[in-house]
Amino acid sequence: MFRRKTGNGERVGRAGALERGIDAGPGGEGIAVVDRRTVTTSAVLAAAMLLTGGGVAQARAAGDITVRLPPPTGPHRIGVTTLHLVDQRRRDPWDSTIPVREVMVTVFYPARTVRGYAIAPQMTPAAAEKFKAVDPIYLHPELPKSGVDWAATMTHSCAGAPAQPVRRPVLLYTPGGGDPRTVGTGVAEELASRGYVVVTIDHPGESSAVEFPDGRVREYGLPGTPQDPQVFRTMIDSRLADTRFVLDELTTLAAGRNPDAEARTLPENLGRALDLRRVGIYGHSAGGTTATEAMYEDRRIDAAVNLEGYLDYPPDRPGQEGELLPCAQHGVDRPLLLFGTDGFRDARFERSWSAMLAHPGERISWRQLDNATHWVFTDYAAIAPQLQATGLMTANDRIKLVGSIDAAKSVAMVRNHVLSFFSQHVPSP
Repeated sequence: MFRRKTGNGERVGRAGALERGIDAGPGGEGIAVVDRRTVTTSAVLAAAMLLTGGGVAQARAAGDITVRLPPPTGPHRIGVTTLHLVDQRRRDPWDSTIPVREVMVTVFYPARTVRGYAIAPQMTPAAAEKFKAVDPIYLHPELPKSGVDWAATMTHSCAGAPAQPVRRPVLLYTPGGGDPRTVGTGVAEELASRGYVVVTIDHPGESSAVEFPDGRVREYGLPGTPQDPQVFRTMIDSRLADTRFVLDELTTLAAGRNPDAEARTLPENLGRALDLRRVGIYGHSAGGTTATEAMYEDRRIDAAVNLEGYLDYPPDRPGQEGELLPCAQHGVDRPLLLFGTDGFRDARFERSWSAMLAHPGERISWRQLDNATHWVFTDYAAIAPQLQATGLMTANDRIKLVGSIDAAKSVAMVRNHVLSFFSQHVPSP
């Protein structure tokens, strides 16, 4: 076991305490300090959620309710656009009839102005319809099967707004298995409002719903569960290839060329906003696995955040230990944040994270949220309490999905820790 309670609702490992300059104390027990900025951010966020309706699901005329995302707290207004990227060198790993690998990404960025540009929805109508049919049935049974207008949830970003013509560090986001990139909108918007260009990546075939510019919607289609050793290996290998490919295409964009497969018009200054000398990556669950291994393999990535992703492969037979990923076998030489919860624990998780933390002299920090569980790192942290408040989700299902932690607290803490880590290791101007 690699954790000790610090007594304030959050836990810190010895490596994390040392990185922050906290006295780890005998036996590695850290005294975690939530500073004034964290408390202020939490209070501002809670108030903003109430003032904007972010903490309350709104009723629709048709009877469905609309959930809202908490607003970002940074000084920059946000623009957003999507890119359809096609890798002609790879076949799709999940569908042999697709001769190329297609990837959809969303780019959030500090905008020069948002006047005259419309707020973008979290999901397109077609993706939301597929999400409603897939997620509550196959992926997240805690979600209501009806009663929510998923297409009505809006972001706080303006579609196509011109970017600020300032070179800014780039952060990649890769979601958990089954989750679309869109359920990572809240953290992405917070980082963009603080001066980062954030690129969220969908991995088609693994996501519940990915819509392409021609109107096609591809749904979840793995040939087994992620616990199957071969499925998991293929997932991680294809995600790593997707990540490398996206970085290559962003290099094309920064050089002044348009990588979008349909050559759709790009927001003004978008390429000029990318500083690919400063790149970070973060991911949730399988995305956290991907983020850690991607940094280990790709020298273009300067720092990584693993939001509760395993660092090994599933064992070939029950009762065996799976092979550690190379990053956990050999350690990393660039900053890594391992961020988990007290509600997501098994022997595989403990072993693989302990192996990573055991490497001497590594630049690894560790954080833990208490009274929380796996999907607290996604937009479900804010959405689940709204669903519970309207009677569409039970208290038990809310706890299974995100834990009992207060939404304003969990949202603020996740944002604050991810932002603080990247501010230190991939600083924005």
